[in-house]
Amino acid sequence: MAEETFHFTSSKLRSLRLQQEWLEWEDRRRAAALQSRNRRCPPSSRARLTRPRHSCRDPAVHSALFSGNLQQVQALFQDEDTANMIVETVSNQLAWSAEQGREHQTGAEEEEEGRGFWVLTPKTKQTVPLTITAARGYTDCARHLIQQGAELDACVGGRTALHEACAQAQSDCVRLLLTFGAKANVLSEEGTTPLHLCTAPESLQGAKLLLEAGAIVNFVARDSEMTPLHVVAARGLEEHVALYLEHGADVSLRTSQGETALNAACAEAEGPGSGRQHQAAARQLLEAGADARAAGRKHHTPLHNACANGCGALAELLLRHGACVNVPNAAGHTPMDCALQAVQDDPNCKPEVLFAALLDYGAQPVHPEMLKHCANFPRALEVLLNAYPCVPSCDTWVEAVLPELWQEHEAFYSSALGMVNQPRQLQHLARLAVRAQLGSHCRQATARLPLPPLLRDYLLLRVEGRIQ
Repeated sequence: MAEETFHFTSSKLRSLRLQQEWLEWEDRRRAAALQSRNRRCPPSSRARLTRPRHSCRDPAVHSALFSGNLQQVQALFQDEDTANMIVETVSNQLAWSAEQGREHQTGAEEEEEGRGFWVLTPKTKQTVPLTITAARGYTDCARHLIQQGAELDACVGGRTALHEACAQAQSDCVRLLLTFGAKANVLSEEGTTPLHLCTAPESLQGAKLLLEAGAIVNFVARDSEMTPLHVVAARGLEEHVALYLEHGADVSLRTSQGETALNAACAEAEGPGSGRQHQAAARQLLEAGADARAAGRKHHTPLHNACANGCGALAELLLRHGACVNVPNAAGHTPMDCALQAVQDDPNCKPEVLFAALLDYGAQPVHPEMLKHCANFPRALEVLLNAYPCVPSCDTWVEAVLPELWQEHEAFYSSALGMVNQPRQLQHLARLAVRAQLGSHCRQATARLPLPPLLRDYLLLRVEGRIQ
């Protein structure tokens, strides 16, 4: 009769089972407490029971949470115990496995030969329902879980729900969690706050909500010692940088490797598009008082990093704010050396802009042997050759030019080759004399001189397509 009268779904049965386990745990807790009182033990030695967390690998539970099905979530999570269960997921990940049968070899030999293969290895991850729903922006589901007693700051799997909501730029869930009392400065297992995880342009609103809730803008991560400002500067998030500076972010703080936020911005500025974003972030930092000469890891200054990434406009920005153009890094390389290497790494960059900026701010002409690095960039090669009073004799750059490129730019290459060890025109020598007199202020001073535009461009090593 009961079977005909009541229909128990699988979710209802699961809920009843969890409730029964909870009651059993409660009975054990009360019995232990009673036994402790009977023995008249001091409070420090009384038996303590930790509230158990149930683990769940049920696909139905996973499906409800990861799809944001509110009706299923409401049916499955009806009390505090279920709302705080541990959800386990297993995924296959590629892992490198050394070749078997090599147990008699030393680690150095194995590393040298590098033999092995990639294998799919199952990896179990743990989290809680609130973290899953908050990370995916399922606000209604997250609200239901909170109302059922989900712990707001539970750090299962390394991060709390607020961390994941910030990392995924789910500003509505960030607002929900903070409204119900989530801690704005809660730490992950890595020692980072939610503000450290606002790393996407869409996370700006979440960052504002965190700061309004009392997030510490200069909080230093435990191991890396990075601040939120370091994080957003490295990603070229100009609006985030401005927001943090408005809330008192300190531009002089350094990471465990000695990097300032400006170092981080310049180090990650790779490619033309990325360079523009990081240039805007760097400008914000410089206007806030960041030191353009601050050396970080391996004594790389922001200018070293900008040049290594081939970012001419960013390098010019740093030079205008006092960056030193001839300072060496730990390896003895100047920014010009880094710029020459960048030409090889990024064939799509426009190195002539970068070389001209460095020379206008006082960089020394490169050693003739280094001209080979830009032999296949005729515009850049012209700028470098015009820094000499006489085209130096050097066969290495001539031999490095690709035949098809020589044919395409034959007029330039032939003019350069014909002027090797030959007297240059008087106007070129006069140009070098004026540039030497202006020194590292060449670009700023030339802009102030009452000169015709053509003459001003000539002084600043305008590319003409031939060497005279």
